[in-house]
Amino acid sequence: MAKKVRLKPRGRQADTRDTNILSDLINPNPNRRDLLIEYLHIIQDEFGRISKSQITALAELMKLSMSEVYETASFYHHFEIVESDEEENQPRFQVRVCDSLTCQMYGSSKLKKEIELLCGPNYKTHNVSCVGRCDKAPVAVVGKNTIEYATPTNVDRAIKNNEIRPAQINPISLEEYLKSGGYATFKKCLANKLHRNDVIEELKNSNLKGLGGAGFPAGLKWEIVSKQKKSPLLVVNIDEGEPGTFKDKYYLETEPHTFLEGMMIASWVIKSKHNYIYLRDEYHACLDMLHSEIDKLSRHFGSKLPKIEIRRGAGAYICGEESAMIESIEGKRGMPRQRPPYIAERGLFAKPTLAHNMETLYWVRDIIEKGSDWFANHGRRGSKGLRSFSVSGRVKKPGVHLAPAGISVMELIDEYCGGMLDGHKLYGFFPGGASGGILSAEHKDEALDFGTLNETGCFIGSAAIIVLSDKDKARDYALNAMKFFVRESCGQCTPCRVGTEKATMLMQSKSWDKDLLKDISSVMRDASICGLGQAAANPLDSVLKFFKHEIE
Repeated sequence: MAKKVRLKPRGRQADTRDTNILSDLINPNPNRRDLLIEYLHIIQDEFGRISKSQITALAELMKLSMSEVYETASFYHHFEIVESDEEENQPRFQVRVCDSLTCQMYGSSKLKKEIELLCGPNYKTHNVSCVGRCDKAPVAVVGKNTIEYATPTNVDRAIKNNEIRPAQINPISLEEYLKSGGYATFKKCLANKLHRNDVIEELKNSNLKGLGGAGFPAGLKWEIVSKQKKSPLLVVNIDEGEPGTFKDKYYLETEPHTFLEGMMIASWVIKSKHNYIYLRDEYHACLDMLHSEIDKLSRHFGSKLPKIEIRRGAGAYICGEESAMIESIEGKRGMPRQRPPYIAERGLFAKPTLAHNMETLYWVRDIIEKGSDWFANHGRRGSKGLRSFSVSGRVKKPGVHLAPAGISVMELIDEYCGGMLDGHKLYGFFPGGASGGILSAEHKDEALDFGTLNETGCFIGSAAIIVLSDKDKARDYALNAMKFFVRESCGQCTPCRVGTEKATMLMQSKSWDKDLLKDISSVMRDASICGLGQAAANPLDSVLKFFKHEIE
């Protein structure tokens, strides 16, 4: 019997029209698999969505399987995937309303309902996780326009006036920074007037730690990476997706070159010729600014500057975890890697990698110029250094407050935040965003620093302080945090994926099943492969420890 000849190739075929459009729009390089997410961003920005036929066309142009492109696009919240024939029926605008901790406190649920009452055929609303403006809650996003102190009226006005671009920011420019002596330390590095080992020792003596949340000593990290045999890479994490955190955005919008000089110094010390900046997608104005300022920087320093690439996140909290971030930079789903090997040995593109939070690098220049003692001499209660606290909630002056490490929350509120709101009394607080747990007012005098809260089961992490008052219930915010972790779990490991869902269901009961919730918490801590699952139960455990009266 003759073999039947297949007249058409297997699978979904790319539409010639889509292939031509994407070829002109992107001109994708099939040898740059790592740029897949960047290409998806271009499509999303151009059309407001990504159709499945466009995914097929992109896969063909990049010589990837359609499943590879689809699984990557569908992993990230900011890519709106639709069927091709749905295009004409899609609303013109997507209004995203933040429903995280501080926005819930300031009425995001009511805001969303009121916006929906105004909805015409041109837009629809949906909830999203924290967008990094907690000090100006509630927040809604129309296109790339983030509306602070959002109301149904100003959201509707933005839509009717087609106000979808980000608000302009006015940071210190390269020209201004150079006039004030900026990049003098980096120029000393290039001229070999500084020694690499001396810089590392200065950082060690300063007690500077990773300020993204982990608190690993910065100088030690530089030393480990610099001793690797292969040429290393440098990665800067500015994804700051932890609810309540917005300190990196503050420094980017005001003094970006202080951070950039710190990055250049780090790159020189470890001999990295290629740097990557991973920026959260919600910081649209910062993205435009960074591209502009780095272009100026390249012209100023020429070939002496290492290559710098900016990669946009796409709405995945898990990519704040360093190995998940690396997977994302490589153009893949942001799934945490098993360790060892650690990224200092085998990280981005299988090379030794120095990964830092932006704020850590922000302090490098000043520590070298002013000396390690200048930084280390700040602090209270035995702690050393400075911390940038992102404060939101029931205080008069929310915002980023630079204070000594080891300060207490009561001192922070009284000395920096203008006190509690009138008519409100301190009831509790998140010391480190959603994952840091919740402490009661009895802990108002505890030192806020790495390791100081271990006995309570909480931690400071990214120093995102969310203040609760006697008008709030801790259980409501613990539930909000757990719902956040359900949404943001990558799904790779069962304890995290299932544990967060089961805990959310149980936490909605008036009376909690304490024994079962403790079991779920224990399994999540012991068996999750990354920090998300291991820390997701912290707010739950805090309620069981410090707010028992709310659940009985």
